[in-house]
Amino acid sequence: MSPSLSYSSRGNPSHFNSQEESYHTLFGHQARTVSAPRRDVYYNPRLDPKNFLDGPLSSNPATRLRQMLARPGIVVAPGICDGISARCALEAGFSCLYQSGAATTASRLGQPDLAIATLNDFVQAAEMVCSLDPCTPVIADADTGFGGPAMVARTVKQYARAGVAALHIEDQVQTKRCGHLLGKQVVSREEFLTRVRAAVLARDSIPGGSDFVIIARTDSAQVLGMEEAVVRLKLAAEIGADVCFIEGVRTKELLESTVAALAPKPVLVNVISGGLTPSFTSKEAEEMGAKIIIFSLVSSVAMLHACRAAMKSLKKTGTDFSSARGMDPKQFFEVMGLNEVVEFDARAGGSAFQVI
Repeated sequence: MSPSLSYSSRGNPSHFNSQEESYHTLFGHQARTVSAPRRDVYYNPRLDPKNFLDGPLSSNPATRLRQMLARPGIVVAPGICDGISARCALEAGFSCLYQSGAATTASRLGQPDLAIATLNDFVQAAEMVCSLDPCTPVIADADTGFGGPAMVARTVKQYARAGVAALHIEDQVQTKRCGHLLGKQVVSREEFLTRVRAAVLARDSIPGGSDFVIIARTDSAQVLGMEEAVVRLKLAAEIGADVCFIEGVRTKELLESTVAALAPKPVLVNVISGGLTPSFTSKEAEEMGAKIIIFSLVSSVAMLHACRAAMKSLKKTGTDFSSARGMDPKQFFEVMGLNEVVEFDARAGGSAFQVI
């Protein structure tokens, strides 16, 4: 273990006072007594948010994301599903991207978000997305970590190697489903914390001192209630999670209470139109105290509508003229980075693209 961090067996006195601890401040009312064993408290001074307050934004995406989290303003990350959607998000000026598990499963496999995609599917998608603009942080869904502690560690290291800045790992059972579908099941609190601890230990074992961000996600709100969800995330934060994420926060008041209960840890909110969480705008989420907002299916649902319409039009009219809306091949490739490739070829002394 790196000498810059440690686990010590002590409780956090600001939240818990004994092994049979009462948690009384949750949501402004008397919460039920929860039993928790004495815990290990993670400490790594190198990753203290105050170390990321000053200076220019780093070219390292994980460091850059930590700077964005430490500084004012909400981080808005649109969900991308492939190279086209990533290019469109970058063209629109977004400074952070979100690789949605549901969108990745749909775009790569044509399958629903039911634990069908594998670690390799996710990593291969991430390698492509992260290569488009290596400085832009990509937050990637890691589902349940794809297995036990050793597999969680492998997931973290492969994501970091691919250029991902952050991942979120959740407490659903291995046969998981989209967080906005019904019938979810979650693992025990202890198993969830084992996943988070494995992710943190894996991050801290990366040579050179990685700034990779670990996001703890719980889906337990719809299964065990909001109180248990917040307790799980407080415990996850104590063992090293950098950001907290409750899936399916149903009201403005619950989001505000969650942010207050988990402070000072940053809170991520996931918005899917028609899902469990209201369609908060990024401005509204920021006013409620959220630090990251992701729009998981913004690109995939829009692409589905557009592709459906184009295919129906082609079937009906026998031409793609109307769906192209005047965009010729060169204009399409320009969005995909054509000009950058041509310029680079010329700078290297190439002549293949003098006329394009």
